[in-house]
This record gives sequence, C-alpha cells and structure tokens, in this order.
Amino acid sequence: MEDIIKDNLEKKSLKREDIKDNLEEKSLEKEENCVVSQSSNSEFYLNAQKYWAKIPPTVNGMLGGLGYINALDIQGSNCFLRELKIKDASKTCALDCGAGIGRVSKNLLMPLFAKVDLVEQDQAFAAKAHEYCVKDSGAVLGYPNRLGEIYNIGLQDFRPDVNKYNLVWSQWVLGHLTDVDLLLLFVRIRQSLIAGGHFVIKENITSSRQVEKDDEDSSVARPLKMYETCLKQAGFRIVKMTQQKNFPKGLYPVYMIASRPLRKKICDS
Repeated sequence: MEDIIKDNLEKKSLKREDIKDNLEEKSLEKEENCVVSQSSNSEFYLNAQKYWAKIPPTVNGMLGGLGYINALDIQGSNCFLRELKIKDASKTCALDCGAGIGRVSKNLLMPLFAKVDLVEQDQAFAAKAHEYCVKDSGAVLGYPNRLGEIYNIGLQDFRPDVNKYNLVWSQWVLGHLTDVDLLLLFVRIRQSLIAGGHFVIKENITSSRQVEKDDEDSSVARPLKMYETCLKQAGFRIVKMTQQKNFPKGLYPVYMIASRPLRKKICDS
C-alpha cells in the first residue's frame, strides 16, 4: 500500500511508480495514466468514505459537531473573498471542492457567482446538496438558479473542465488526499481556471510543522510550508494569505490561501 504521508513534498512526494519526471520537465496533466488516482481503493481513501458515510447530512455534521461556527466561518471567508476583488464574478462560474451538503456553496459562493458547481464523493451529501442549495431558509436569501452541476466523485479522480472557472474554492477536504493526489489535483485545477481566475484553499494547519494524521476520519493536517510548496510546484503563485479569526480555542489554526496561475505555466511543456 502506498505510504500516504511519509514523503515530504519538499523531498520526494512527487515520486510514484508511474511519475518519474519533475513537474518542470514534464506536464503531468498530459499523462493520461496520472490524471486519475491509482490509489482510490486504498485503505486511506476507503476508511474516509466509511467515516463520512456515518455522518448526518446537516451543517452540524459537516462541521464535526461545531455547527455554531458556521456563521463565523462564512463571514471570514466572505471578507477574504471580497478582498480578492474578483472581476465579473456575477457573470462567471465557481467550483466548490469537497462540498458536502453545499454549506459553502449556498452561503458564500452562490450569492456572488452566476453558476456554482459542486464536487462531493459521498452520495447522500451530494443528494442533500441539491435540496439544501435551492431551498430558502429563514433570513438566508437563496439563489436556486445559480446551482450548477453536482459531481458525485472523489477529488482524487475528478477532472474539471478546462478554462471554466473564475474561482475554485476548496475547504477542509485536502487532508483526505495523499501528497501525490494533492499535487495532481492542483495541476488540474490550474488548468480549469479562466484567465485571471483564483484558487482558494481553506485548511487546518499544523503548528508543529509536521504532518499529523487523524485515524478517526482518515485524514492528515499539513504544515503551511507543504501547501506553499505544492502550489508552487503545480504552477501557482500565492497572492493572499490570511488566518481565520475568532474560532474556538483548541482547534487547528485555519488559513485561507489564494493563488493564481503563473503567467508562465511551468507545468506545461
């Protein structure tokens, strides 16, 4: 079984049996055998699927029993997103990676973008997302016509359309990917962005500067440096980075990192 966390991105996590060339020398997205993960049936991925299959399709479930931080989370994300000053958001598409029931899509992305696509591998969550995103609830203004496609597939196997999205948002899901699949996903996301598009990740960050594994949900938390390195290797440049404020004590620090493709795409040959 592939070692999912042993190799540090700064050393050897680019290596796998079928990946022998550095990104700067060969375009990974052009290698058909590399686009789809060869480890989707590994214990790491299967255990995560089993964990989430037991979680109720609710906001509280999506937030690990911390549903009360939903408003704080959306507020912080909204401020971060508006500071990016994304052009023509109301006329373009966004993608929500690891969308769950569509919590981020409905409350953050759909009020801003003309269409929002979702990627979620859990079938129950994906089904609930359609209902949740098109239904008004209390004071939350719904935008049912802005819901786009819901892709019921894991991110390790997801192939987004090229040149489609003005924003790709990924939150609290990248820890469920191996180092190699993380890098391959970043390469595909870069390809999916239109000119001037942004890729934003919002993730738990370790203070120990080490990868920390959670056996309960089969995930890892990574240090900030690993995300910075991976983004650079995938052909991105970081344009903004902010730590989420006012979350309860005892949680991992949460960072939002916005990136844009390098003008010279180092991954393309």
